[in-house]
Amino acid sequence: MRGTIVGLGLACALGASALFGAGGAAADEAARTGGAVADVQVGPRPFFLIEDMANGPLKRRLQRCEGNRLRPSDFSIGHRGAPLQFPEHTRESYVAAARMGAGVLECDVAFTKDLELVCRHAQNDLHTTTNILLTPLAAKCTKPFTPAVLGPDGALVTPASAECRTSDITLAEFRTLRGKMDAFDRGARTPEEFVGGTPAWRTDLYSGPTSGHLMTHRESIELFKELGVKMTPELKSPVVPMPFRGFTQAAYAQKLIDEYRAAGVKPRDVFPQSFDKNDVLYWIRNEPAFGRQAVYLDDANTVADLPSASELENYRREGIRIWAPPVFALLDVNGRNEIVASRAAKNAKAAGLEIIAWSLERSGRLADLDGDFYYQTIERAVSREGDLMRVIDALARDVGVRAVFSDWPAPVTYYANCMNIR
Repeated sequence: MRGTIVGLGLACALGASALFGAGGAAADEAARTGGAVADVQVGPRPFFLIEDMANGPLKRRLQRCEGNRLRPSDFSIGHRGAPLQFPEHTRESYVAAARMGAGVLECDVAFTKDLELVCRHAQNDLHTTTNILLTPLAAKCTKPFTPAVLGPDGALVTPASAECRTSDITLAEFRTLRGKMDAFDRGARTPEEFVGGTPAWRTDLYSGPTSGHLMTHRESIELFKELGVKMTPELKSPVVPMPFRGFTQAAYAQKLIDEYRAAGVKPRDVFPQSFDKNDVLYWIRNEPAFGRQAVYLDDANTVADLPSASELENYRREGIRIWAPPVFALLDVNGRNEIVASRAAKNAKAAGLEIIAWSLERSGRLADLDGDFYYQTIERAVSREGDLMRVIDALARDVGVRAVFSDWPAPVTYYANCMNIR
């Protein structure tokens, strides 16, 4: 199952068939290694970040790894693929993340009107993550596009809005859509304006009419198998009342697992996740081979929302082994302005829980942080782009996380290779 992947340069030279180990030297190496070809390429970003770091032992250690051959690492998780630059949950986004050495890829799982599972971050995000409003399927959206209302002075009075759900359309209709960067223009007067709004620190370069290929859950499984990565599907909370057309929450959770079993994926290569503890407990009780590494996602918005030490201990008693909170929950700043493990992180470790952190590369420029969600507990210690590597180091060394989600896996992959984290 675990293999490695074709590097970007090799893929360009040999064509798409090389990516999947079909032909010539690439196929020969894939046959020997049991997966795709080992040639991870992280591009310039990790080196830019390291160069920008303040001088010190960590910077020197990371610099010494330059030029080393890199391999995929399970420490590096592609959050929705690589959505810093590629439309999330698209084939292109997943392949980009794998080429950067993410050893685990995420498909957020929602369902269509005909109860098929598809990769979308939310059941009701088609209006911001696809081109649906520019197609005839816009007529099927739960809430049609409503233009912004501006005051006499041109100030925004009421933002533009729409709501399009995967459950509004069939799988066949879903397949006709194209993915785009997750964004919208609050001041839009037309659907064409609404689908814009991509932040300046991202890009629409890979959101053209011939890219942004959406994926079903089954298709993601087959792609991930070919890429030689492990899989972490997230069961998204429905926005429709359940049961939906007779489809219960338990059936939804079970269908997710059934599609891995049907594809012949070993349970050890799957990390099912949910923000709903009942989903996690369902897998633990009904699918223990998969449930033993089910991930309980924490949706805390502030430190005050985090579970207490006794609550974390209770998670472990209930059979939960992996707790996954946002990055801020795991980090704090000490008196020497060093980034260190938080009290919640220490409590989780004391409770016997493994930890996964989410998600890096979602905050734009670190030098411009101003009340950012992910850095809220450590913002005073973050002042330059290179501090991202300090954050990764603190998560790895002080917190001891199992893995880190990132919208651009390259820096995490580089760090993991440099520190010999597989």
